[in-house]
Amino acid sequence: MTDRATVSQWIAGYEAAWRSPGTDRLADLFTRDATYLQSPYQQAVTGLDAIRRMWEDEREGPDEAFTLATEILAVDGPTVVVRAEVRYAGPPCQEYRDLWVIRLADDGRCQWFEEWPYWPERGYAARAGEA
Repeated sequence: MTDRATVSQWIAGYEAAWRSPGTDRLADLFTRDATYLQSPYQQAVTGLDAIRRMWEDEREGPDEAFTLATEILAVDGPTVVVRAEVRYAGPPCQEYRDLWVIRLADDGRCQWFEEWPYWPERGYAARAGEA
């Protein structure tokens, strides 16, 4: 059963994996057939091996300086919504806020991970120039 304690453990494992060399820890976080969307309109990355490749491509390395603050907003059965704020020390300094939509399997590993990232000073309206 998915509860806030299970989600907190999963989030801690996710951060620990990002801070660790290699991708061995991902097998503890994601099912073999997991789907990972880096944003709702990006092409899905499907399968643990593809997630491992994406993971290594996206980070500078396990020693990049960043902070991650999260808040669990909802747990409904296996589906979870988490608000995350990430700040990279840089250079260049970078920050963004993110919503994660996560679906956990019975064993606590993620079957579906979808990010909704938002960066400061980027518009949120469909028309160019509106914010």
